[in-house]
Amino acid sequence: MFSKQRFNLWNNMDYSPNKKPRKGSPENYNRCTYYGLENQGATCYLNSVLQVLFMTKDFREAVLKYVDEKPASDFDHSLANLFKKLQEDTAETRKITRLLGISNVYEQRDAAEYLERVLTLTNPDISKTFHGCLVNKITCTKGHIETDRDAAFWHLPLPLMDSSERVYSVVDGIDKFFRGSDLSGKNQMYCDQCDDKVDAKIKDVMKLHPDVLILLLKRFEFSYSYMSYVKINQDVDVPYILQIPESDGVESQTYELYAVVDHVGDLRSGHYTTTIKSPDEDNWYKFDDTRITLYKSQSSLDTEISRGRASNTSQRHGSRQFSRSRSAYLLFYRKKRADIQNTKEVSTSEIVQPTTNEDIDQDCEKISKREEGKGTKQKKKPNQAKMGRRRNHKVKMKQKGKIKVDK
Repeated sequence: MFSKQRFNLWNNMDYSPNKKPRKGSPENYNRCTYYGLENQGATCYLNSVLQVLFMTKDFREAVLKYVDEKPASDFDHSLANLFKKLQEDTAETRKITRLLGISNVYEQRDAAEYLERVLTLTNPDISKTFHGCLVNKITCTKGHIETDRDAAFWHLPLPLMDSSERVYSVVDGIDKFFRGSDLSGKNQMYCDQCDDKVDAKIKDVMKLHPDVLILLLKRFEFSYSYMSYVKINQDVDVPYILQIPESDGVESQTYELYAVVDHVGDLRSGHYTTTIKSPDEDNWYKFDDTRITLYKSQSSLDTEISRGRASNTSQRHGSRQFSRSRSAYLLFYRKKRADIQNTKEVSTSEIVQPTTNEDIDQDCEKISKREEGKGTKQKKKPNQAKMGRRRNHKVKMKQKGKIKVDK
């Protein structure tokens, strides 16, 4: 027997066959159902992130505009063709999978990894919507500040394994990420100005807020108990509104949730879907490969986000609203509209793109020079040989544009 909540969920869901809108009518297209992506075997991980990128209006428009106006790579052209097809009908991703080097379409892979690959292969002028930059700062007990080099990122990872709580809070995770940690005892650092090992505080500061902030809930971790990778099926409180705290003179930034990529199943098998808020209306849609579901009410959306054998709950924490989920994996937040309008425009040459270490150094140096020109004194780079032990969650960078911030 269905519960009342379950019954209301199905009453508030519409599955519509992908009916084609009338040609030459963008307004009609906005009111019609969206279109899905064909699953080649087990390519739901790629479909889910491509669907989010398509529904990220600024990114979609940047792709289409760039290939029309400038010389573009084969990948940019393929992405543009995919987006054009998605505006009219169900699309397939064979060209994209070939360019991404996916040879076995029946093998389950990581959605976060292929999101990074897609963004890395697109032109920086296109992917700048997702560019963010952190700076690592170490302050000794006497107030001497050592500034490490900047680190660009595609996403911020939030480790679930380190949480001792039954329910993980994204808000608390973000606060912890930017709160920093103390270095004392055996972990003391060497301060050049103090000429001695001293206690210190180390933390990351957001130097460049991305227009779209991606949070990675680290559900796949190595377990020393089992000596293998495991999936963490922990309940997570997902806020609809997220505040990045003010730090070291950098203003706070408010973001609003617009997409969630879910994973159900275990480590080596399962299925990815995504739930996205339309950029043209207030409706939310679930994309499950070629199947599109419209949510007519907030209650049905909350139930969907909290699916995965978690309790169906939407709760208030202060003035923020949460939904609890056991399957949420990637969270996409965009700057609130008022904040975007008030954001000072930055030239493309100053945008940081997380690609290679050399690119990171060059782009972040441009931002530092800009700040220096405004009267900000550039700090001396720390002597790496003397810095002593640092926290285990120091920013790590890989070649080929894959950047992870391990906490």
